Amino acid sequence: MHKFVQAILAIAILMMIPMDAMAYSYGDPSEEPVAIAYEEIVGYLNDDQIGKAEEVFGTIEEEVRLHMGDEVVKDVEKAFEDEDKETIIEHMQTVLVLNISRRLNAIEEKFDEVDKNKVLLAKANATYKALSPTIQNENAEMDAELKDEFEKALKALGNPGLFGVGEQESDENAFTESKETILEDLKQFFDLESVEVGHYASEGIDEDTSQNTETWTDYAQLKNWLPILILLIIIVGVIVYVRRKR
Repeated sequence: MHKFVQAILAIAILMMIPMDAMAYSYGDPSEEPVAIAYEEIVGYLNDDQIGKAEEVFGTIEEEVRLHMGDEVVKDVEKAFEDEDKETIIEHMQTVLVLNISRRLNAIEEKFDEVDKNKVLLAKANATYKALSPTIQNENAEMDAELKDEFEKALKALGNPGLFGVGEQESDENAFTESKETILEDLKQFFDLESVEVGHYASEGIDEDTSQNTETWTDYAQLKNWLPILILLIIIVGVIVYVRRKR
């Protein structure tokens, strides 16, 4: 019978492993490939491996073209042809700013879709993290403000709660205010004429929002409570079983 109890406890332990941790063995949906590529490109450029950096850009080229336009891609390609490392980085930073703009504008267009918007905001935040060291080195106060605005934007999305527990009202005006502050700061810091990405801003939503975030789990969804409920049932079952045997 001890083996039975041990088996039950083993199942319980497995249930205690965060579901996200298992789910994200296929990749973290809150990660942003464009931001990851940027960091790799900068790393290769610092090591004078321009060819490797160009190969990395090739992995995201179509995504950048699709969401931000052919002109942006041509700018980066021209900088690679000239082997101008500084300009490559500058153009890639513009790509990241436009990516943040795309994500935030997509949220605003369908503000009531809390789950999807949390994924989009997580991706925008992941993109900003790649830019953060550059901004922090030159303007630590702005970097702190931007990080704070991302937190405010998350809070503004609200949470419908589960059976009234954890309910938090959304605030679209607060979100818009944070979005505008973020984009204006980025526009000024990188000296950009515009951070608008036109009609491309609304594309790519479906592919992004079919998944949950790793760090911003929405407990308003019943499915997010299931592992906890199953774990409790198993624990209660083990306790009852052991007491009856005594």
